[in-house]
Amino acid sequence: MEKRNHSFGKFLMLWLGQFISSIGSGLTAFALGVYIFQTTGSAAAVSLTTLFAFFPTILLNPAGGVLADRFDRRLMMICGDLFSAIGLFYMLVCFRSGSLGPAQVYIGVAISAIFVALLEPAYKATITDLLDKDDFSKASGMMQLAASAKYLISPWLGGLLLMRVSLDIILIIDISTLALTVIIAAMVRKSLPVKKERREKLQFFRDMKEGWKAVAGKDGVLALVVLISAATFFLGFLQTLLSPMILSFSTSDVLGRVETISAAGLLLGSFIMGIKPIKRYVKTLSAGFVLAGLFIALLGASTRLMLITSAGFLFFCTLPFINTSADVMIRCSIPDELQGRAWGLIGILTQMGYILAYACAGLLADYVFNPMLEEGGILSGSVGKIIGVGPGRGIGFMLMLSGLLMLILGVFIGRIKLIRTLEPELGPDSAPSRPTM
Repeated sequence: MEKRNHSFGKFLMLWLGQFISSIGSGLTAFALGVYIFQTTGSAAAVSLTTLFAFFPTILLNPAGGVLADRFDRRLMMICGDLFSAIGLFYMLVCFRSGSLGPAQVYIGVAISAIFVALLEPAYKATITDLLDKDDFSKASGMMQLAASAKYLISPWLGGLLLMRVSLDIILIIDISTLALTVIIAAMVRKSLPVKKERREKLQFFRDMKEGWKAVAGKDGVLALVVLISAATFFLGFLQTLLSPMILSFSTSDVLGRVETISAAGLLLGSFIMGIKPIKRYVKTLSAGFVLAGLFIALLGASTRLMLITSAGFLFFCTLPFINTSADVMIRCSIPDELQGRAWGLIGILTQMGYILAYACAGLLADYVFNPMLEEGGILSGSVGKIIGVGPGRGIGFMLMLSGLLMLILGVFIGRIKLIRTLEPELGPDSAPSRPTM
């Protein structure tokens, strides 16, 4: 028990570092989104910023997973945070020289994303290193909370800061959070016994093939990964287009408040999950997708900020249940020694939906859906009578369609036999007995 508590303490230190880093990266993401939309007025430019910030990480995640299984995972985390600051420095220099345009932003966020690929698989695999199986669910919930800080804290804080400071100050804050995270990870690494590295020749394709066998070796895991990828496609439209939709009729500080209040739903979802731990993971995953789709559709149905915020809050309530169910079902189906490679491949497979959404969402909004719901547009006399016409209404209609399709996906998930075979058999302490906040 003492050893278990000690290991969980080390995990808590690493978690704290990632929590702080998540706030910093969320500040930069929010500020860049506002900066790009205000300087270009284009939803496509915003979606391309998100794409360049995301795609390199997803593309390189398998390689990061191989390295995480070969080398010191804490050192990988340190290198990922340290070198990702290069992209932030580049954008800082460009901004202060007056040359920060969309192209420079794309380059800067892409540079940072390349090195984040070293961090994420190592961070996920470290849980398996440090914790017992019965702590996986609790740790998963805490990881989600740390990741959600970029939605829960950063938008509100970013909205306040942008009223008082310029973009360069926010970039400096983000760089400072990365430095603190590196120090914490180094302290944890120093206090742990040195883990012997695998000495055989590093062969990426062979190791990635082993990771693929771990994912595809059990049909249910592969089926779940494919379905999650479909869901992330619909979520990608929400993640990319919410800011342009609100900024089309409101201000950045209002956007920050809406996003922060909405993300507070994560706390309620985590609290409920802490009081009533998940017992049937497949059923929970299915219900979570159905409700998430419903709330996304409601979020796009109106320009009333109260309705948008309420629907966003309820949507975020569903995420802890969805993420924890999928995480535990997959984690319990993959051997420990293949966790890094497996999570690297799972990362690229499940999040390809985001990539596709980021690549097309802005273009569809600017050139297809928004024109259809402007005054005199093709749908202004039909759909427009229900959800309104004008700036951002085409984006609202896109979100309604995405939510409906995600709801349908959720209905079918619980009926697939291969998915039901992944229902884990865990001990009585496998789920958190109290809120994970």
